[in-house]
Amino acid sequence: MADAGHNLSDVLGLAMAGGAAWLARRNAGPRRTYGFGKATVLAALGNALLLIFACGVITVEAIHRFTQPAPVQSGIIITVAAIGFVINLGTAMLFLKDQHKDLNVKGAYLHMMADAAVSLGVVVAGVLIWFTGWAVVDAIVSLLIVAMIMISTWGLLKDSVNLALDAAPAHLDPSEIREALVALEGVDAVHDLHVWGLSTTDAALTAHIVHEREDADSLLAEAQKLAKGRFGISHTTLQLERTALDDCHHC
Repeated sequence: MADAGHNLSDVLGLAMAGGAAWLARRNAGPRRTYGFGKATVLAALGNALLLIFACGVITVEAIHRFTQPAPVQSGIIITVAAIGFVINLGTAMLFLKDQHKDLNVKGAYLHMMADAAVSLGVVVAGVLIWFTGWAVVDAIVSLLIVAMIMISTWGLLKDSVNLALDAAPAHLDPSEIREALVALEGVDAVHDLHVWGLSTTDAALTAHIVHEREDADSLLAEAQKLAKGRFGISHTTLQLERTALDDCHHC
């Protein structure tokens, strides 16, 4: 039952990931000027929360089985769980290549791998119960699976919450970006710098650049080239200043 419940949450998770990927490709509108890229962040967050919910359900049932052991039909468990393991592992492999590039894809990949691990754990539990008759193995293996899922889900939850709060993506360091901009010729200071995720794959950058160069257009082009070439940020909004503005309250 725990494996079935987890598979159901997995189907919902994949549906969210697919729907978010479709939304992310839609064009921006007059009100949603950034488009729907943030839907991928919400899907990744939803995936993490679904996994945590599934772990809670499994934990409650496992604890219940410790106090009230129930007969286990090992043959049916082994057969059905083995089929589930093969299907889930095969599906997870489809996401393996891109899971480090897109948090939304990573959420789907982790969901499928966790589901495959659950199915494998059910197979192991079924085999052990078959040969030993120890029904308590069912509950023990379930709790081990929960621990493994929670460990793998923590990173996804942390990254998706950070992106939902417009924090800088994990692979971008605002301090490093600031230093790189300051190192450009003729730049005296960089302030009011913000970096946030537009989606699970795209980031945006805004900053005020205090400079002493006469060729402001060339400086702007160099800064944009730096942001895109070195840090992979294609959406930049840069304000060039001869002197730092006094009304910049958040600098």
